[in-house]
Amino acid sequence: MGQGASAGLFLVNTLFTLYMSVVFLRIVLRWVSADFYNPLSQFIWQITNPPVSPLARVVPRWRKLDTAAVVFLLLLAVAHIVVVLLLTRHLGQVGLPAILWFAVLKLVVLVLNVYTFTIFVQAIMSWLGPQQANPANALLWSVNEPVLRPIRRIIPPIGGLDLSPMFVILALLFLSRLIPLPSLFH
Repeated sequence: MGQGASAGLFLVNTLFTLYMSVVFLRIVLRWVSADFYNPLSQFIWQITNPPVSPLARVVPRWRKLDTAAVVFLLLLAVAHIVVVLLLTRHLGQVGLPAILWFAVLKLVVLVLNVYTFTIFVQAIMSWLGPQQANPANALLWSVNEPVLRPIRRIIPPIGGLDLSPMFVILALLFLSRLIPLPSLFH
């Protein structure tokens, strides 16, 4: 693959991954009942609502799960895989079951990476300004607390230092290395 194709592939992977991450955050924020009026929540809602809203008319919600956003996220993952295969001229060599499988693997890796990133940012923010109230702190706490809480029960803070983010990040990185997603789709 030439330099131009490699750069194009990087751009496609990055743009798809960023937008899919935002759609995933929309799903999580609704699931954990995060503050809807938080400016970051509003941003996520506004950039994901145009494509999700029409789907919401057809796909019913299930409890706190934004099923329309889940369907849209799956469609985005499939579109991402297809676009990458088109760019690399491999589309004819990969069947629909493989495309769907790669899309599911992409979503698993995406979820692991989003949580790794958000927990890392939350940990850094807690060191820099632990008592500062800002929209990012509140949102990160809402997203990450359901993941961190079970680990805190096993590993309580030691001398006032919460080590649970370190252990969760280590576990997430380990799990992401186990996912057999081809490097083309990262």
